[in-house]
Amino acid sequence: CPHSVVGVDAVHQLNTANSATVCLATAHFAKFGDACSMAVDPLPEIPKQLSKLWKMQIRSSNCPNDAAVVQAFMEKRIEERIAKHAARDERKKMLKKVVLVSAAVGALAMAVSALRRR
Repeated sequence: CPHSVVGVDAVHQLNTANSATVCLATAHFAKFGDACSMAVDPLPEIPKQLSKLWKMQIRSSNCPNDAAVVQAFMEKRIEERIAKHAARDERKKMLKKVVLVSAAVGALAMAVSALRRR
């Protein structure tokens, strides 16, 4: 929904976004413009960051109206996201090691080749 970008942008402005960040949507006048304009005229300008939201992938989940169920759902999703990013970080570390070893082997091969030509 359009107002979600406001919370996401706030996290980015505060430089607190990371792979475990979760943003829950809060109401914003841009979503309820018609209703809000009955109470406030003129409405404030819609944030430019709102346009980013229209390009983002929509993700949604349905939970029953039960705080314990919603909390368990959120904890599970956060744990899954942390595990996913941890696995990705491990793959990156391994790739860096492979690249370094490959570069070292290549440099050694070039040195051996140069020595053999002498």
